[in-house]
Amino acid sequence: MERLTGGIRPYLLLSLLSVFLYLPGLVALPPMDRDESRFIQATRQMLETGDYVRIQFQQEMRAKKPVGAYWLQAASVSLFSDKASKAVWPYRLPSALSAWAAVLMTFAFGQYLFGRQVALLGAALLASSLILVSEAHQAKTDAIMLATAVAAQGALARIYLGARGTAAVPGPLVALVFWVAIGASILIKGPVIPAISILTILALGFADKQWAWLVGLRPFTGLIVASSIAAPWFVAISNATGGAFVGEAVKGDLLPKLLGAQESHGGWPGTYLALAAVILWPGSLLLWPSLTAAWKVRLRPEIRFCLAWIIPAWVMFEIVPTKLPHYVLPTFPALALLMAVAVVGRAPDLLSRPAKVWYGIWCLIGLVLAAAVVVAPQQFAISFPVMSIPSALLVAGTALAAGWLAFRERMRPAVMALVLTAVTSFQVVFEGVLPGLDYLFVSRQAAELVAERPHRGAVVVAGYAEPSLVFYLGTDTVLTSGEAAAQHLTNGPAALTLVSDREEEKFYAAAARIGVKPVVVGVVKGFNYSRGKKVTLTAYAVEGSVP
Repeated sequence: MERLTGGIRPYLLLSLLSVFLYLPGLVALPPMDRDESRFIQATRQMLETGDYVRIQFQQEMRAKKPVGAYWLQAASVSLFSDKASKAVWPYRLPSALSAWAAVLMTFAFGQYLFGRQVALLGAALLASSLILVSEAHQAKTDAIMLATAVAAQGALARIYLGARGTAAVPGPLVALVFWVAIGASILIKGPVIPAISILTILALGFADKQWAWLVGLRPFTGLIVASSIAAPWFVAISNATGGAFVGEAVKGDLLPKLLGAQESHGGWPGTYLALAAVILWPGSLLLWPSLTAAWKVRLRPEIRFCLAWIIPAWVMFEIVPTKLPHYVLPTFPALALLMAVAVVGRAPDLLSRPAKVWYGIWCLIGLVLAAAVVVAPQQFAISFPVMSIPSALLVAGTALAAGWLAFRERMRPAVMALVLTAVTSFQVVFEGVLPGLDYLFVSRQAAELVAERPHRGAVVVAGYAEPSLVFYLGTDTVLTSGEAAAQHLTNGPAALTLVSDREEEKFYAAAARIGVKPVVVGVVKGFNYSRGKKVTLTAYAVEGSVP
């Protein structure tokens, strides 16, 4: 292990691991509904209009997140593609690179807390977690936000430990890193990371009954730095929208999440604890025994800091009624480091009877996930991929090997097996299984159908309004009713419309009323996972050839 931690080797190893985890599927996986597709379509409209202040989804103001992620996506598309391309990977590249950066920064600051062995294992466990791999494959904010979280919390940790006398007192550059990260995080996802840092500071301050260490943050200068990063765009968007963006972001997005389950994404307190074994998989094998071990030595300043990072933030996310699995992602670097501390220190809690019971439960979870590699294609693929069966056996085999090694008290080999489990599992899932689930990607099927049918002008769509279809068909796509779709066919043979089964009756009634005879030119069937319902889209035109 010592040979792997010298010089730049950890950075090279973690970079290689990130390539294996984050690149497979980046190109092959279609746009995901709904958040990712809204992001990439809004970014495309920035590129189309040249307006990099306002965030629009078609004609609607998208007052959900600040502009930072859109700017990064726009820069990536400008460098590697163009606004007319339907390739989604350039939009996803900032997320993949941010996940990689978060992993490297976890090692960089983790070595100051616990040494290079712990930092390397912790960063590898973070890199391999299911939710981070998932976010690295989506053009959203969360992987980017994680990078800012690690930068901010890592700098905060160095200032705290320097004040406690367990590490060298950092210079002003570390405080600058903290405030730059805070400013950038506000541009990415508003108040989330500042809230986590404030909760960490409050937890440490009340636990230690000491506040003098905060001087090292240089708060007055720092607030100016953070404000200079975040404020200009907020001023610009307020001027451009007459204050409507900020008002809608607070009233239409933030407050509904705090006061109720927004968009049916609700859950009781404790939801994230119940999901932890899956969203942190495969590293969750070590989760509960490691936290037990950490609590027993919570007076150690570096352990204290990690717990202050995790516990208040986790409680905050459990209390907020709106719940999505990725919300707790900013706590994962600290969790991963605590798991690595337990492994390197051979904590007795990892070898206890309750721990071994947990290892057995974890193996069962692994078998369920392996079974999903076979079941999902059976349900949602047009043709069953034969490779799903050996892939599922590989996932199950590596997971069982990791659980067996942990049960036999061989913890470091178990961690290596966990990383191998992640590499094999996620490559199979993101490159092989998910892109082949045709029935889940209705928009992709519909776009292929439209591409085969000669037409002119915008495509009119009735009863199916998923953002991914707008990305595929273009900004001018019209999302409307069955009646309006029938009216569109009066434009002649060049007109094309897509009508869902739930709007078909209205469509035919309107067509009969106005004297149009629709001709079926194609049918797409699938499962709309955003609504949890089956959907059939029928493409209609009128007789004649497109001039």
